[in-house]
Amino acid sequence: MTTIDNEELPTGVRAVGLAPARRHGSGLSSAANSPAVHGGTGIPATLLGVDAVAALGALAIVLPGGLAVAVRAACGLLPVLVLMYSSGGQYRLRLAPSVLDELPGLAGRATIAISFALTLERCLQTFLLPFALPTSIPADIKILIALLVCHLTLDGIGRALVYSAVRAHRRRAPRPTLIAGAGHVGQRIAAALLEHPEYGLRPVGFIDPDPIFLPADFPVPVLGGPDVLVRELPRRGIRDVILTSGGVDDERSAQMLRTSTDFGCDVWFVPGFPDYGAFEHNGRRTAVGDHLWGFPCLRLGSSPMHRPSWAVKRAGDACFAGVGLLLLSPVLLCCAIAVRLEGGPGVIFRQERVGLDGQNFTVLKFRTLRPADEHESATRWNIAHDNRLGPVGRFLRRTSLDELPQLWNVLRGEMSLVGPRPERPYFVMRFAQAYPRYRERHRVPVGLTGFAQVNGLRGDTSIEDRTRFDNYYIDSWSLWQDVKILLRTVLAVLRTDGS
Repeated sequence: MTTIDNEELPTGVRAVGLAPARRHGSGLSSAANSPAVHGGTGIPATLLGVDAVAALGALAIVLPGGLAVAVRAACGLLPVLVLMYSSGGQYRLRLAPSVLDELPGLAGRATIAISFALTLERCLQTFLLPFALPTSIPADIKILIALLVCHLTLDGIGRALVYSAVRAHRRRAPRPTLIAGAGHVGQRIAAALLEHPEYGLRPVGFIDPDPIFLPADFPVPVLGGPDVLVRELPRRGIRDVILTSGGVDDERSAQMLRTSTDFGCDVWFVPGFPDYGAFEHNGRRTAVGDHLWGFPCLRLGSSPMHRPSWAVKRAGDACFAGVGLLLLSPVLLCCAIAVRLEGGPGVIFRQERVGLDGQNFTVLKFRTLRPADEHESATRWNIAHDNRLGPVGRFLRRTSLDELPQLWNVLRGEMSLVGPRPERPYFVMRFAQAYPRYRERHRVPVGLTGFAQVNGLRGDTSIEDRTRFDNYYIDSWSLWQDVKILLRTVLAVLRTDGS
């Protein structure tokens, strides 16, 4: 029976015991049972609808040709506009929402979207003549300025009405909120929320392991330390957690942040020192974040899968995987024939991998060699220098063509185009022992390529570095980051020696 030697493990994981992997407070399955995110998808969807109606209305008012021309122009403009607004955080509801605060961002991104749509139409007309449709957006600076002004006016009115309704709803039904840290700042925040229901946050408890400064008659109780979050978040239906300084140390704050985001909560950070709400950049003082009754308040990253833009990612995965399987079918056929000729029947290799929320699934690859048995398949770390690899197998691994069948996993929703690379259960157990944050990679679907891979971390490289890169990707996820990783993947594949 083939066994794994310490020498076969990647850097930093040798001589690790095989005790069961420790589970953290974040939990791997909590996301599936988490409460709705702050505002759910209703408010972002409403804002998106307002933007769409404003864009269509502006096109119908400004462009000659009536509604038919406006609809045709909107088909090219709206996807770009929504992508720009989403990447700029225009669908994230603030604690103190204001159209005037959003106006500069809306104006800049709308200008870029209109310019891009106009450029795209010109390119299509140039390269598809004589089959291209007539241009729907004239290249007239006066019309473009009028279009921008009209859109911003309609959009501003629509968003103002939405925010007015949001504030009224918040007063009627404030959401239960936990405050981490019962120190001076935490107490003042709790008092401000009780006095100002327009923020829509009703403090129901403090999370603090040692609340030495809390008066006995304070109206908000202490529920316990960070460990009680796993119990209190679902029991009380918590959707907002406020982290404050002066009550919880950095390690416990990080634990509470991970637990809260895994349960779908919005997490806000209120510092205890002045001037946090602004920073110096090129000699100019720039405001950041939000405010809560004058306290600077920074919204920390929510779970990517709870953001509206994640639906765009999934739709893009399905679209590109389907089109990719269709367009690459000749390449897939050639690879299958080559594998069949070199190694006989069974061109597709199936292997159990760990995916979203720690659930196992079967990953598909072109077979590059036949493992001796199931144990070797599950526990052999690296076969890059295995003498059983033939010329076809080496070529497929060096060019990563053996990974192409995973487009079917992407189409099925078991994987994404971009995400942490999936690993076998045996190694997930061992790596999770050595690196406490390893299991947090499973907060999102695994990917065909990832941030770690385009930075050269594939094959026999540091698992600690991969874990750090993968978790950074999750914590800072955006659609544009996925686009960058996909573009860099081509160059990364050309540079790699395979694994």
